[in-house]
Amino acid sequence: MNSVVPLIQPLRHAGRRWVHEALESLAQEAARSADTHLLKLNFPGFHGIDFYFKDEASHPSGSLKHRLARSLYLYALCNGRLGPDQTVVDASSGSTAISEAWFARLLGLRFIAVMPACTAPGKIRDVQVLGGEVDLVDDPAQVHARAAEHAARGACHLDQFGLAERATDWRGNNNIAESIIGQLARERSPEPHWIVCGAGTGGTSATIGRYLRYRRLHTRLCIADPAGSGFIRGWQSSDRAAVASQPTLIEGIGRPRVEPGFVFEVVDQAIGVPDEASIAGAWLLGELFGHRYGGSSGTNFVACLNLAATMRAEGQRGSIVSLLCDRGERYAETLFDPHWLTAHGIDRSRCDASLRHSIETGCAPMPRAPAG
Repeated sequence: MNSVVPLIQPLRHAGRRWVHEALESLAQEAARSADTHLLKLNFPGFHGIDFYFKDEASHPSGSLKHRLARSLYLYALCNGRLGPDQTVVDASSGSTAISEAWFARLLGLRFIAVMPACTAPGKIRDVQVLGGEVDLVDDPAQVHARAAEHAARGACHLDQFGLAERATDWRGNNNIAESIIGQLARERSPEPHWIVCGAGTGGTSATIGRYLRYRRLHTRLCIADPAGSGFIRGWQSSDRAAVASQPTLIEGIGRPRVEPGFVFEVVDQAIGVPDEASIAGAWLLGELFGHRYGGSSGTNFVACLNLAATMRAEGQRGSIVSLLCDRGERYAETLFDPHWLTAHGIDRSRCDASLRHSIETGCAPMPRAPAG
């Protein structure tokens, strides 16, 4: 046994040196990355209520998931789960996979994205352009099992759904919640009434909800998710075995089940948004900002208008903050393709008219969808 030690030790030292170099590369990348913009909108119907949208699509890898991917790599490296020349794998519907592929290229690692076959073609191409490989699965419910198969063959499973809520430092350290509160410091309502986000892995909502409590802020957290999603149903019933009552066309959120990273206890409200309204919201955001964002951004927007209508009815003033999650160009062949929408039975005209009426009059845009 003792004769093996001299052979193993140099390998361990070499691995530790590589980990240090990888961590330094991630630290350099973080230092080079500027914070994302907090964009402001005001609407005629909501006097005294300021709307802010954090443009997470401006990250180098094009989405909110850039933060998560960096955290997942840091978590894997610092926990001894990722070493030199090791393949990296994760299950993702797109944006996380794109960001993980971006960091894999930075670190010189092979990356495999296990994705549902129905993922927007633009997202699949983005992974491949960054050097990642794509393993498409016909049944979206099987992506976790396929990722586990790769891990069993020696790949490091980043496991965004299992580790997202613990990989990010929720007390601060440049997390998204700290960034939002810092950017609002000079605004007329620096402590927002609401922060609104979706529920993909649960990492963002857990980070924001915990940080608000840690800072002793009165800001409340609202989850905006597709109608009947696993999160909406689970949050309402406090049932972690809840499953979605219907599928959704909005990628990245609207999980079919309650994920391990969903922390219901830090969420103050949950709003189920019909797909047609989310898509209409994404189209309208494109007009308001001059460039497009994905469907989950539209979901957030619809929820913001609902919350603002309640604030207005109760005579409240203040601010609402939400996220612009990813680039709309990734959905050119789906959500922003009229033929695709028709093929999926989506007529956004009624929802579009309702949203426009809301921002002009201050009324709620549409009745919320039943959670079940």
